[in-house]
Amino acid sequence: MFKEVSEMAANVETMFYTREKPWHGLGTMVMEAPTSARALELAGLDWRVEQRPVQTADGIELKGFFANIRSTDQKVLGVVTDKYRVVQNEDAFAFTDALLGEGVTYETAGSLQEGRKVWLLAKLPHRYIISGDEITPYLVFSNSHDGTGAIRVAMTPVRVVCNNTLNLALETAKRSWSAAHTGNLAGKMQDARQTLLYADSYMAELGKAFERLHRTKVTDRQVLDYINCLFPETEKLTPLQKKNISRMKEDLRVRFYEAPDLKGTEKDGYRFINAVSDFATHAKPIRETKNYRENLFGRTVDGNALIDRAYDMMCAA
Repeated sequence: MFKEVSEMAANVETMFYTREKPWHGLGTMVMEAPTSARALELAGLDWRVEQRPVQTADGIELKGFFANIRSTDQKVLGVVTDKYRVVQNEDAFAFTDALLGEGVTYETAGSLQEGRKVWLLAKLPHRYIISGDEITPYLVFSNSHDGTGAIRVAMTPVRVVCNNTLNLALETAKRSWSAAHTGNLAGKMQDARQTLLYADSYMAELGKAFERLHRTKVTDRQVLDYINCLFPETEKLTPLQKKNISRMKEDLRVRFYEAPDLKGTEKDGYRFINAVSDFATHAKPIRETKNYRENLFGRTVDGNALIDRAYDMMCAA
C-alpha cells in the first residue's frame, strides 16, 4: 500500500489505494488444489443442485418450471423452465483439469449471491512480455444456478509490476466465451476445451493494441481533456456530486503522473490506460457498500466500462 497526497486542489482529500489483485478479498485461496474438484472442496463449493417441481402456496404445481435447490442447506438458488439443464459445479469446471497438464494452476474459488454464481480463478503458465511489460493471463471460470447466466470463461490479463487489469474489449479477439444451460451441453463443454487457443489469440491481439497505444502520444492538455470526458459534469449535478467527481478526476490525474510504475515512462496512450485501470481496479470507492468487492470482481470478469471508454478514446486519437 502507498499513499499519494495531492496539494493541487483544495477540495481533494488524501488519495490512497492498495496494489492488490482485484479479486483479493473474495473467495478462498486454493493454490494447493491439483484438480477443480479439490479446489471446489477447499472452497466449500462441493455441493450439488437438485431440481424440484414448483408449487403454489395451496399446492398447485406450476407445470414447466423447477426450483434449483442447493443440496447442503435446501436453499433455492433460482426458478427455471424445463428447458434448463443443470450443470453441477464439478462438471462445469472439470474440463479445466485437462489444462493443468499445461501448467495451469488454480488460485482462488468462491461464490457470489449466496451460491447463485460460483467461480474458479486459474493462472495460465505463459509469461508474456509485451512492450517491455510482463503480463500474466488469468482465466475466471464461472457457473450460475439461478437461470440468469451461462457457463463462462473470461480472460483477465494483469500487468505484473502493479497488478493492473488490462482486460480491454478488442474488436479483433474475444475476451470471454460462454455456453448456455440448454441444448447439447456435452458438445458445448467440448468447445470450452479450446479455451487456451482463444486465450493465445486474445493475448496476441492485446500485444498489437499495446503497440498502438504506445504510438499514441498525449499532451498534458489532452490528459486533462480525456479525464474530463471520462467524468463529465452537468448542471444537474448536486454540489456533493460535483465534489465527488472532482475528487475522482484528481485521483486519476495523480495516478497518471505519480504512480511509481508510470513515473518516467512516456506520456502515451498506454500510460493513460494503465492510469485508468489503476483507478478502476484499485481506487477506494467514495461510498463503500457491502457489495463493493463483489461488484468490483464482476467488473473484472465482465469488463470495466471505464477502461473500455478510455481505450476507445485512445483509439480515436
